[in-house]
Order: sequence, then C-alpha cells, then structure tokens
Amino acid sequence: MRRIALLAAGLSLLGQAALAADLRLPPRPAVKAPPPPISYFSWTGCYFGANGGGVWVTKDYTLTTIVGVPVPGTNFGGHDASSGIIGVQAGCNYQFAGGFVVGVQADYDWARANGSHLDPFGFGTNIASETTSLGSVTGRLGYAWGRFLGYVKGGWAWEHDNYSWTIPVGAGATGILTASETRGGWTVGIGGEYAFLDWLTGFIEYDYYDFGTSSIGFTPIGPIALVNFDIRDRKSVIRGGINVRFGGSPLVARY
Repeated sequence: MRRIALLAAGLSLLGQAALAADLRLPPRPAVKAPPPPISYFSWTGCYFGANGGGVWVTKDYTLTTIVGVPVPGTNFGGHDASSGIIGVQAGCNYQFAGGFVVGVQADYDWARANGSHLDPFGFGTNIASETTSLGSVTGRLGYAWGRFLGYVKGGWAWEHDNYSWTIPVGAGATGILTASETRGGWTVGIGGEYAFLDWLTGFIEYDYYDFGTSSIGFTPIGPIALVNFDIRDRKSVIRGGINVRFGGSPLVARY
C-alpha cells in the first residue's frame, strides 16, 4: 500500500508539472532595433574666402568724334591684355533634399592687366589700357554629389579701367590723352567645389564677362574731351580659391 501511495504521489507531481508546462506563455518575439541614422554632407550655410587666378581682356576701339566733329565708324583696332588676379568672395547656399543647391555670391578681384597697340593708320599713336579691378554679384545653381558640388552662375558685374592715347607732336615730343571709367555688364560661369573638411572647401571656375560698348572721352586735362572712342570690352577669368563655411549644419541625419 505504501508503495502504491508513493507511486500515486509521483504520478500526480508529474501531471502537475506537465500541466504547468502546457499553461506557460509563449516567448515574446524579439523586437528589432531601428537602424542607425545615416548622415550626409549638406552645402546649406554661408562662407567667405579668398581666390587667385588670371584675367584675359579683349578691347576694340572705334573713333567717333575729334574735338566734337563726328568721324563715325573709324575702326582704330584693338588689343588684348592679361594679368594675374587676387581677390575675396562671400556667399550663402541652400541644399534641397534631392541634391540641388541654390545660392548667391559676391566677389571682388584686383588686377593689373595692361595692353596697348599702335593705331592702324600709321600715325604712330599708341592706345593703351589697364584693368585694375573686377567684381560681380551672381546667383548660383548646382547639384551636389556628397562633398562635391558642380554649379553654374550668372549675374551682374563691374570693372574699372584706365586708358591713355599717346600722340607724337614732333621733335621727339608726345602728347598724352587719358581717360578712366567704371563700367557695368554681365557675367556667366561654371565651376566645381569640394569640401575637404566640414568647414573648409576649395573651388575652381571659369567666368566670362561682357561689358558691352561704352563711349569714353579722352582729355589732356580738365572736363573737355578732345576725342571720343566707343570701346568694346570682354573678359575671361580662370580662378581657384578656398572658402571657410559657417552657419547651417554640415551633417544632416536621415533614417
């Protein structure tokens, strides 16, 4: 009897254990952690920097009046000039989610581009020019591939030029007529910029400037112009530089 009772008690305990195992809740499914955010470089922000390069100038001259007397259509030839440039620039960019970047930039460069030519009529006179400065305010449109930005630009430009016309007057003596001007025009360009660091970028670009034709009065002294020239002016610039970025966030998180 005693053995039967012990056997019955053991069977009861096994039954209770089996029942408890059947009533146990199933394990909770594993919860997957969200993926870490992906950071990418953003061109949004402002910048300032310095640049250097070269300028190539083309000027064509048409004599229009001598002491107030019209001489229309008298082509006086032209010349080219070139020099190095050095300057500064500043601007701001905004990058859209798709990679497109819009911005605005102002720049100013100093130059010393001198050129001259003899008149085409064999009179021995010499016409010379000097471009001393060049500036622009432009809008920019580009597309960013990570840290590289390709862009085009265009807008308003201005320049400052000095002129002289040297005329032999006999016995080895010469007379000099001079003029100067600050002229407005337009510019377009194309370039590329790379972000070496989150706050430091470098760029290289080509810009074309067109200042149209302007009537310039040449005078030895005083306000009365002895001769007037219509001067056509175009310029090409290749420059590279660095920019220091500030404002905005260089890295943007995306899930």
